[in-house]
Amino acid sequence: MGPLGPPAARRDVVRRDTAGHDAVDPADAGPDAVCPADAASPQRRLPARVRRGGAAFAVAYLRATAFLNLLAGVWASFGQSVRRHDAEVLYTPYLLTAGFASGLFAAFLAVTMRRGKRAAWILNVSLSGVFVLALGLAMAFPEVRGHPQNWVSLAVSALFLLALLAGRDAFRARGDRSNPALACGVALAGTAVCVAVGTALVTATGAARGATLDDRVAYTLTRVISLSSGEGSSPGVTTPGWVNVVINGMSALLFLLVLYAAFRAPRGRELLGPRDETALRALLERHGGRDSLGYFALRRDKSVMWSPTAKAAIAYRVVGGVTLASGDPIGDPEAWPGAIEPWLREAREHGWTPAVMGASEEGGTIYARHGLDALEIGDEAIVETAAFHLDGRAMRTVRQAYHRVRRSGYTVTIRRHEDITEDEMAAVLERADRWRGGEGERGFSMALGRLGDPADGRCVLVECRDAHGAPRALLSFVPWGEDGLSLDLMRRERACDNGLIEFAVIELVLRSGELGVARLSLNFAMFRSVFERGARLGAGPVLRLWRSLLTFFSRWWQIESLYRANAKYRPAWQPRYLCFRKSSDLPRIGLAGARAEGFLAAPRLPVPLRRAGRPGARDRDGDGNASLPVGVR
Repeated sequence: MGPLGPPAARRDVVRRDTAGHDAVDPADAGPDAVCPADAASPQRRLPARVRRGGAAFAVAYLRATAFLNLLAGVWASFGQSVRRHDAEVLYTPYLLTAGFASGLFAAFLAVTMRRGKRAAWILNVSLSGVFVLALGLAMAFPEVRGHPQNWVSLAVSALFLLALLAGRDAFRARGDRSNPALACGVALAGTAVCVAVGTALVTATGAARGATLDDRVAYTLTRVISLSSGEGSSPGVTTPGWVNVVINGMSALLFLLVLYAAFRAPRGRELLGPRDETALRALLERHGGRDSLGYFALRRDKSVMWSPTAKAAIAYRVVGGVTLASGDPIGDPEAWPGAIEPWLREAREHGWTPAVMGASEEGGTIYARHGLDALEIGDEAIVETAAFHLDGRAMRTVRQAYHRVRRSGYTVTIRRHEDITEDEMAAVLERADRWRGGEGERGFSMALGRLGDPADGRCVLVECRDAHGAPRALLSFVPWGEDGLSLDLMRRERACDNGLIEFAVIELVLRSGELGVARLSLNFAMFRSVFERGARLGAGPVLRLWRSLLTFFSRWWQIESLYRANAKYRPAWQPRYLCFRKSSDLPRIGLAGARAEGFLAAPRLPVPLRRAGRPGARDRDGDGNASLPVGVR
């Protein structure tokens, strides 16, 4: 499905795609899942327990093989024993060859198989099938079948092959269709480059003066492909050890590039298009008051998954093999499962890891019914404008700071974006970009990623000016239903007085009646409960240790300072959750979340491995022209 909204034609496609599937289809989730019934497949006649066990055994075998190979690489005597038994007429089981290269290869296959990759299953079936066939034919010779170890190796390898065939339905995740051709191209081009560079090094060292060019090329090619010494193929070539290390390093790098090209995850769906955006805005008009993060679903670097009835949708982005949704689904809660099911099924089909950042308690409960676990990661600060006041001892510090800034002559202007002229908005964009100070854009789950777009006319701009009328700080809020605002962007001039942001927020709260605003969603405070409970009398040692670690890391990531900045408004705290499938996925999800929020930048791939640009890959204005995003909380 492309970036189309929910017209009837598209709803039919979704309905046909989802028909006949349960809410959770564990067969696609990996080796631990149950395969759905399908009478058309003869393999389905096997008992479900056999299919699950076969898939799990295949993954366990690859993990054990990887461990033994790596162990043999560091334990010399064990490695020599394995290699001695894997020579002449003695054979070890499939992939057990003792060494770092084979160990990493087996580990890579174990990871891809655990994620249900179909390409990994095909590769293992092909390699193990050839190995079992060759060893079975070799058993016809008396000197081979006379060794009991060979029978054990044949039995273990054949059992692995049978397990693969039995658990076939657990490996359905599809890769990009261009992966095989790309992997072959990378292998051929990379081998040519490695051979050319290696041959040049062999020639430059002067160690092959008596050898012909063919001998030097043969030596380098043998070493690149097999990592062997290569002396047998080119007796006249002798090289220094560092040359061999360089050639081996290039070979290892080429091997990793080929594996990446062969098993890379497919690209995500088309990004948010005009029809999707129009349909999402219609849903937000009816149900936007449920979630303060709902408007951020309109980021144009997200994709949308619609329910069959088009009454609910999930906005998400695929980052590093993780399909990352943010906030709750948009629309009618009764229709949320209709959007969650195809989203999870798409993740299983492509081998993506599903995750949700910033789900509310209601949303987390619905996601939990579909097989995801939930972990509280922090709280959102909600200020009820009618209950806010500056009186009392608890607000003394805030009250004093507010009056100090006000006495300095600062004023605040509050306007809807639609009430700002184009020239004024252009000046606002220039200031926001300049005050950012050259830092990279951040934000995904709680940032719109743009400012001044004509489609966002209901957003609110809060500008703080000094006594001379010069702008010194600005805030932008997105709509939260009919009577709420959610903080999107904060910028201030670095050389200005402290407290301008707080002054602007308080002015907005005190003057909220001008806009009919009853509630404000401010920043998200990660692990707020840890700081709050860890500072109390009687806090346990584990909680105090956890608080100490967060305080230490706050030197770089401002975790505690952000909590303190929010707490001064005496807000109501709304917990937010991270939803995930398995605890082992948390490190991967954490990296994907950090990349999506802009805290980490993915390394650039070589040009041949970069994907072609997709429609909607950048923010666009109404005319389809690219615009620079500047909005970040």
